Amino acid sequence: MNAPALVQKVWNYCHTLRDDGVGYGDYLEQLTYLLFLKMAHEYAQPPYSRDTKVPTDYNWETLQGLTGEKLEEQYRKVLKNLATESGMIGAIFFKSENKIPDPAKLARIVKMINDENWISLDSDAKGDLYEGLLQKNAEDTKSGAGQYFTPRALIDAMLACVQPEPKKTIADPACGTGGFFLTASDWITYGDEQWIEKGMSHWNPSKHDENTLAKSKLNKDQVKFLRDETFRGNEIVPSTRRMCLMNLFLHNIGSIDGEPEVERADALLTKIEGENKVDYVLANPPFGKKSSMTITNAEGGEDKDALTYERQDFWATTTNKQLNFLQHIVSSLKDTGKAAVVLPDNVLFEGGAGERIRRKWLNNCDVHTILRLPTGIFYANGVKANVVFFDNATRDEKVHTKGIWFYDLRTNKHFTLKQRPMTLNDLKDFITCYNPANRHEREETERFKYYSYDELINRDKASLDVFWLKDDSLDNLDNLPAPDILQQEIIDHLEAALAAFKDVAAGLPESELK
Repeated sequence: MNAPALVQKVWNYCHTLRDDGVGYGDYLEQLTYLLFLKMAHEYAQPPYSRDTKVPTDYNWETLQGLTGEKLEEQYRKVLKNLATESGMIGAIFFKSENKIPDPAKLARIVKMINDENWISLDSDAKGDLYEGLLQKNAEDTKSGAGQYFTPRALIDAMLACVQPEPKKTIADPACGTGGFFLTASDWITYGDEQWIEKGMSHWNPSKHDENTLAKSKLNKDQVKFLRDETFRGNEIVPSTRRMCLMNLFLHNIGSIDGEPEVERADALLTKIEGENKVDYVLANPPFGKKSSMTITNAEGGEDKDALTYERQDFWATTTNKQLNFLQHIVSSLKDTGKAAVVLPDNVLFEGGAGERIRRKWLNNCDVHTILRLPTGIFYANGVKANVVFFDNATRDEKVHTKGIWFYDLRTNKHFTLKQRPMTLNDLKDFITCYNPANRHEREETERFKYYSYDELINRDKASLDVFWLKDDSLDNLDNLPAPDILQQEIIDHLEAALAAFKDVAAGLPESELK
């Protein structure tokens, strides 16, 4: 079966299961377990003959020829026992369970996967299939998976600006399903300005001509480093981490018999030191002020709403996890490290610890570019965010931020996830203004403006919440967006205000709430 036909077959079966109440997320998990087992089986056969470390009592062959209750019982045993293994196997099967209630349908999935040779299938086809399922899962608002999904056009633009080099390390302390890693891998392998010019929503080397690929191919050492040593991630939600690892593996990142590139741990609890520091951080940390542990770990009786991180390498102690992620990212960079991070508006203007951290940040790093993002581009409603680009410079006591270039993609810009999604074309002007070839040679435009360090540091609370464009819709009703877009913007603003109110209320003592 050719790749397009296989993709269609997998999609069709996904729709069948949805009719039985099995969501995209549950289907994706079962597909991950079974696909991993089948590929491990293929790697164990000649000519590869690799020791995949899958116990013979729980490998792919133990599921063959079984139907009904026997298949269901063996599948449960496989999931339970592989979850106790070490390395990549244990990471994939951690807390795994069968979500397919009908043994007959489980048997059909097993047969569907068994009928194909997955190793021989082009990695683009496997990757596109899995990425498509991840996208559908993110769009399913009931699953809540959208919070782990960053718009691919935005990731593409960030990579086009940062342009990571081969044999450099890249970290994402809250990596979700691995979007930044995959695009970084594509850029390092094939990256050139042609893909920006073509306005692709996601880089796909198969769409490039042979001359482009021939110019961009890495040597053997660079390929090995990219596969095994480039990426370092954290994701504390087990199911999301599992999908991330499988997503990377299907894109030829990592090894089936190796150690996982993504740790199942809270990045904020780990101080990065010495040789573990990285060259780049690309990240979209989870939105909201509270510790991620308040959401992902419901066990125990401690007050996780008030959780703080006592780290000597942090500039200030706070329960605001966005500010903590910013501090962690700075501390994890090498002296020459660079970062591009999605951060909500409150990081730019919040007082107290926020102000102290901002002043330290401007002094110790070269914070050089801020992209003000429009609303309506994230699956989480009510999000007002920015991409902040900065270089580490903590090696001396000088003030390293000379000034910041702001690009306003928010004022008079209207996007929705379905009717008017943001594409790479919407970000091409920003990439041009950013001038990746030499960011020290820039020119101001209507949307791109420079503010000096002195101007910014003397603002109230050293606020970086800067706007200068006028909202045209305030004066001219003819400039109002379409009704569906306007409705969504109103919802986004209300939800953002409600989220801000909840954050303020959460920080007040109980006596003031009565």
